[in-house]
Amino acid sequence: MTKKTGNQGRKPSVLDNFKPLLIDVAVPLGSYYLLKEAFGMSTFAALAWSSVVPAVRTVWSLVKERRTNGLAGLILVVNVVSLLLGFLSGDPRLMLAKDSGVSSTVAIGILVSVWLGKPMMTAGMKPFLVKGDADKEAAWQRLASGAAAGSAAFRSKERAFSVVWGLALLAECVARVVGAYTVPVDTMVWLGTVFLIAAMAIAFVVSGGLAVEPMERMLAAETEAGRTQRPTPAVAA
Repeated sequence: MTKKTGNQGRKPSVLDNFKPLLIDVAVPLGSYYLLKEAFGMSTFAALAWSSVVPAVRTVWSLVKERRTNGLAGLILVVNVVSLLLGFLSGDPRLMLAKDSGVSSTVAIGILVSVWLGKPMMTAGMKPFLVKGDADKEAAWQRLASGAAAGSAAFRSKERAFSVVWGLALLAECVARVVGAYTVPVDTMVWLGTVFLIAAMAIAFVVSGGLAVEPMERMLAAETEAGRTQRPTPAVAA
């Protein structure tokens, strides 16, 4: 008999879904200050070289996974095109504004997934609600498939969860673009990170109250209903 150890089989959480995005913000931020302050690079050069890291990470992820990831590929294209435009223009503000391209790509991807009927953020939310419970998993499937009485309300909240995250990231994108052309460059380098953290914090709070809590209650009710409807095992005479 084999025994699962560590994180084998662990499903991704909401944070796991956004971990690449956080890395793409934190690493370039540290790289910028290191290159500028420690190595004496110009503002533009430091921004340009620190922006290479997210592109390289995305390529490595695609090669490592050995499968096509549409969103990751789109983010890579956004990064590469933005870098080329930045090098051609030599404008550090354009280099800052390009970061909004990543957020907007993720945001648009999330909103399109809702429109297609396959909310992208569900993959991160579901494990949080189901918690590996077989009865809750079955209840989720009934609610998501339309087989349960509360399916319509459940699926509406499921879509709302992704919409909140998509709109929050889209707003963060707009704030980055405005800041890139109105705030001093050195300030905007770290302020862009503040924008992202604020957007994610707001999305956590709003989506939690608007979608996660109601879905948790509906899931608990459906789980209990499924248990009561389960046939009682026959008792041997």
